[in-house]
Amino acid sequence: MTGLIDQLKGGLDAPICLTWELTYACNLDCVHCLSSSGRRDPRELTTDEAKAVIDELAELKVFYINIGGGEPTIRRDFFELVDYSIERHIGVKFSTNGAFIDAERARRLAAMDMLDIQISLDGTDALTNDAVRGPGSFDMARRAMDHLAAADFGPFKISVVVTRHNVDQLDEFKALADGYGAQLRVTRLRPSGRGADSWHELHPTNAQQRQIYEWLLAHGEHVLTGDSFFHLNALGDPLPGLNMCGAGRVVCLIDPIGDVYACPFVIHDEFKAGSVRDAGGFARVWRDSGLFLGLREPQSAGACASCGQFDACQGGCMAAKFFTGLPLDGPDPECVDGKGAEALAQVTSAPRPAMDHSKPAARRIPVTIASR
Repeated sequence: MTGLIDQLKGGLDAPICLTWELTYACNLDCVHCLSSSGRRDPRELTTDEAKAVIDELAELKVFYINIGGGEPTIRRDFFELVDYSIERHIGVKFSTNGAFIDAERARRLAAMDMLDIQISLDGTDALTNDAVRGPGSFDMARRAMDHLAAADFGPFKISVVVTRHNVDQLDEFKALADGYGAQLRVTRLRPSGRGADSWHELHPTNAQQRQIYEWLLAHGEHVLTGDSFFHLNALGDPLPGLNMCGAGRVVCLIDPIGDVYACPFVIHDEFKAGSVRDAGGFARVWRDSGLFLGLREPQSAGACASCGQFDACQGGCMAAKFFTGLPLDGPDPECVDGKGAEALAQVTSAPRPAMDHSKPAARRIPVTIASR
């Protein structure tokens, strides 16, 4: 396993998976939105430009693309682009709030090959979910799940951002997924986009971090996490999943206007590697970007060098450090040994996300959720 991790850290000829935010347009105003979505950017890639990117990814033999937004199904060419990707033998996973998945669209999606769907939900009840995702969003997501189940789509995913307000619902999320024959996917809250404003109120406490760790030890083989929680490995036995930051090494992000970033959580000029509209397209950015080449070099342990748990947690998440004002070679802000909290106490300012496509009336800080 160590040899494989070392190989992945050195980068691959093509990303294993690529996140592609198709649009910043969204019908919701989630307070933790990574891309501060809401309004469409008029510079969005055209259908032809998007297809040209798909052609490049096919040539690079990318396994699948993870499509998001904004709400990707808002784009009028959404199905055209998904069909085109599948025709080029690139699998598609797309994340949606479910607003536009009615019975007819569910049947259409169920008839497609190489397709996976993630329905976003941040509470097992409307009180918890809607405080973060907006009024009516819980019922909207459940309707979409019902339509997919009725269409025999198969094991779709229920995707949950774990916050201090829904940690106690992890068992309920798992039961909900099991009830649909779906798979639960839990991810870490990052202080990116609008999440930069809500992170301090929403991120799990240190005690809840241990709660998440113990729950994942018990259920992790049946729950997807990606590389969300490798910072918790410092607590003991390693969790299932990738034990490293894959930014610029095995993953990256293409945003709606074609800019390429190291990962979906660092939409900031400091982590912009180039654009698919540049000469040489995506392939040149992936292979020759100075940013990506630098990320593929051995990274300094920095302030964590003297910690005996560094090999387990790898110093944590680059994006979480950056947007909370911590140095990239410093501790993760949610370091389970408390070093992140100590470092945060010394921070006087933190970088702001590069762009904000929020609607003018978007809420920035969630209300406190009362006990059920």
